[in-house]
Amino acid sequence: MEVVQVLRMNGGIGETSYAQNSLVQQKVISMTRPITEEAITDLYCGTFPKTLVIADLGCSSGPNTLFAVSEIIKVVEKLCGKLGRQSPEYQVFLNDLPGNDFNTIFRSLPGFQERMKKQAEAVTGPCFFNGVPGSFHGRLFPSNSLHFVHSSYSLQWLSQVPEGLEDNKGNIYMASGSPPSVLKAYYLQFQKDFSLFLNCRFNELVLGGRMVLTFLGRRSPDPSSKECCYIWELLAMVLNEMVLEGIIEEEKFDSFNIPQYTPSPFEVQSEIEKEGSFIIDRLEVSAVNWDAYHNEFNLADAFKDGGYNVAKCMRAVAEPLLVGHFGFSDAIIEDIFRQYRVLVADRMAREKTEFVNVIVAMTKKG
Repeated sequence: MEVVQVLRMNGGIGETSYAQNSLVQQKVISMTRPITEEAITDLYCGTFPKTLVIADLGCSSGPNTLFAVSEIIKVVEKLCGKLGRQSPEYQVFLNDLPGNDFNTIFRSLPGFQERMKKQAEAVTGPCFFNGVPGSFHGRLFPSNSLHFVHSSYSLQWLSQVPEGLEDNKGNIYMASGSPPSVLKAYYLQFQKDFSLFLNCRFNELVLGGRMVLTFLGRRSPDPSSKECCYIWELLAMVLNEMVLEGIIEEEKFDSFNIPQYTPSPFEVQSEIEKEGSFIIDRLEVSAVNWDAYHNEFNLADAFKDGGYNVAKCMRAVAEPLLVGHFGFSDAIIEDIFRQYRVLVADRMAREKTEFVNVIVAMTKKG
């Protein structure tokens, strides 16, 4: 499976699209706002660039794509108002893999720019947007061209499915039953990918440039712990049942593995220090409930079903991978996530279920 060709979120704005099922990701961006605000404030007040160049890596499509960018611009505009400075021009690069739904992003830009003008406390500098298709595991921009890099819930995705997973039978990811060789293969691929990412961004950022990165991660030192892997184990249960029913060939199932690694804060810190191009300013861990609507009130009945919400969120992420590997019809996909919803709802009723976030802010070394 070529990850670059099949790794994308469900496009469009329909019921199963990522745009309609990414509230968890939006909450995570909101939770990291203080860290992002601190980083962009330090950057801007230290350099006062006439053109501020921002890159959002793994931007996907939907409301979150421009949400992070708008928060960054608002901070700079407030600073300009307080300091009596003229607003800079904003050059914004939106990056994701070529299969991403860039068209939906581009269609939303006029409305976004109009909203920014209405919300601005001062005159907002002009914003120039560019779509940048390509993998962030390689170079994307000219040397010394970026001031600020943002990425949220993207860097846990690997450039490829790790090699050496032949013994991971019955699983689609790292799991409690996975042998040590599988866990090692995943970790080695993460190290390789993240080190390359850091090196590429070092070359692309200006001196003193900043990055704020948010990983889907874990607190536990165990890479197969439930806090990061159980959401995929539940999907594997559904697929295993379909193998028993003869809907999926066992060999086809055994060759399917999720190209993702959810690192611990220690692993993120270790890789940054080993690569050596950046100074860590802040490294924090937070958590958000599997169901983004958790503890919210006055919602339509359809949105009170936690299993329903989580299944839709996971479908928006996993459906392209499943279809790309197995060639499933719409009917089979519907059946998979109907069964998955039941398992998720049962698990959520029994125990606390959270996604763990690892957030790191860093500065390019001189």
